[in-house]
Amino acid sequence: MTGTPSGAGQGPLKRRLGLADAVTIGLGSMIGAGIFAALAPAARAAGSGLLLGLAAAAVVAYCNATSSARLAARYPASGGTYVYGKERLGDFWGYLAGWAFVVGKIASCAAMALTVGSYVWPEQAHAVAVAAVVALTAVNYAGIQKSAWLTRVIVGVVLAVLAAVVVAGLTSAAADPGRLDVGADATAGGVLQAAGLLFFAFAGYARIATLGEEVRDPARIIPRAIPIALGLTLVVYAAVAVAALTVLGGAELGSGGLGSGGLGGAVAPLAAVVREAGHPGLAPVVRAGAAVAATGSLLALILGVSRTTLAMARDRHLPHALAAVHPRFSVPHRAELAVGAIVAILAATADLRDAIGFSSFGVLVYYAIAIANASAWTLGPDEGRPPRAVPAVGLAGCLILAFALPLSSVVSGAAVLAAGAALYALRRAVT
Repeated sequence: MTGTPSGAGQGPLKRRLGLADAVTIGLGSMIGAGIFAALAPAARAAGSGLLLGLAAAAVVAYCNATSSARLAARYPASGGTYVYGKERLGDFWGYLAGWAFVVGKIASCAAMALTVGSYVWPEQAHAVAVAAVVALTAVNYAGIQKSAWLTRVIVGVVLAVLAAVVVAGLTSAAADPGRLDVGADATAGGVLQAAGLLFFAFAGYARIATLGEEVRDPARIIPRAIPIALGLTLVVYAAVAVAALTVLGGAELGSGGLGSGGLGGAVAPLAAVVREAGHPGLAPVVRAGAAVAATGSLLALILGVSRTTLAMARDRHLPHALAAVHPRFSVPHRAELAVGAIVAILAATADLRDAIGFSSFGVLVYYAIAIANASAWTLGPDEGRPPRAVPAVGLAGCLILAFALPLSSVVSGAAVLAAGAALYALRRAVT
């Protein structure tokens, strides 16, 4: 397959992203609100086994990332896993992957926007959330290079905040390495559930593949960018988790559940780390870092959803008018405006917890199907196929982590899957 997507009709996007840009966008997607939001519920599930859960999530993410990288090099078009499923497994499976991605990630966008609003101005969280969506949609509309530049700034700020947390925690008198020992509170089920929660925070590596049509020399850059971004993220997550555990311990870290305002579990654990470490003045900085991180996640999410929408519109799984590419900015401007409008409506009306819950089952469906791993399995030796164990472990890992999540997430995921399949059947019946 060539670099021109099938059914493009309205022209391909321009290849403007180099290795540094691709790695930065991957980092912006992963080192975002996830590190602030996922740590407390993961610790609550795994207790002292938190690092085991992180390791399990990293293994599954690595397998998925390797499969995605090989496929992205083979099919460097917008749409990522939607394109891989369509080309390797058939139209229906590609559609189902794209459906799960778009629905789940639109909800993720709303959740991130509401997180920004809650941190910046809790009393006007919805208004700030809508403003954030409008502003970041405008940035994306102006061109992918501007988005990459802003993502680089955001990643730098978040890394600086997380570095301050790690240094403050590990150098304090409150740090006790003995808290890293795995105790009786760590069960296999709890560790797997923690891995499933933490895997959500790793999932941003797919954003690089989703932007495959805009990466220069994708066959060389994408297979390098994905593991680099994933590896750097794992180092950061591990350092933060170790600092939090040594200062607070698994039980106290996991006790920071969502408060009445929906914020506690998202920022309290890391703020508690710096306070316990004797640096209470850093707590507002951590709060600001969480807001910036959520902004970075929102920016990258809007990018990814609009590109998958573009790919599905090209194949008429979504309205074909959304396949338009702006003649000046070379971006899928109608898809971006449509996604931005839907996210803004959700951000203005939805509850943060509802948005997060709706997002979780969309991501569950997307990774439980594991189209990337199933697609990579079909690659031949001359097509850059990864070792067979990689997609096999990735597929099995996705299913195990998916079913280790709460039952409500599994049921919701099945409902979304069924709805998507029904719409596909209806479209085929009337055309």
